[in-house]
Amino acid sequence: MRKGFLYLMAVMDWHTRKVLSWRLSNTMDAEFCGEALRDALVRYGTPEIFNTDRGSQSTTPRFTEVLERRQVRISMDGRGRWLDNVFIERLWRPLKYECVYLHVFETGSELRAGLAGWIAHYNGQRPHSALAGRTPDEAYHDVPTPSGPGLTPDQMANSSAVRMGA
Repeated sequence: MRKGFLYLMAVMDWHTRKVLSWRLSNTMDAEFCGEALRDALVRYGTPEIFNTDRGSQSTTPRFTEVLERRQVRISMDGRGRWLDNVFIERLWRPLKYECVYLHVFETGSELRAGLAGWIAHYNGQRPHSALAGRTPDEAYHDVPTPSGPGLTPDQMANSSAVRMGA
């Protein structure tokens, strides 16, 4: 932003790299992180494991209780474990260089709209080499199951860890 800062939080499916939910805030409080988490859980179901860093937003009781009530195992990165952040860091770099740094967003509304467009492109149109050239949306919907291709959102969320980053 030309004036001030906004903070972005995203919930990502590790297996498919799909951004399941995201929120923007002008403060570093935990509430916007909890909103993104609850949105992802409502839209995509409950995963077995939820991985996050040890940031103050993701260690608050209000955040962790959402997962504990659903009996989700919480995995928190160890200190100095850069590899634990690799998936979300691979999202932040292109988001910054392809969206945020190329535009001079004057307002939070402008930034929110720009991010919405970029994340829709990232999920639905941008092929990933780690996904054999498929997009996150294609990979998310094409995971094979014993009964054939594709998983319901609840099955997919239960089949892979989810990564939160801010």
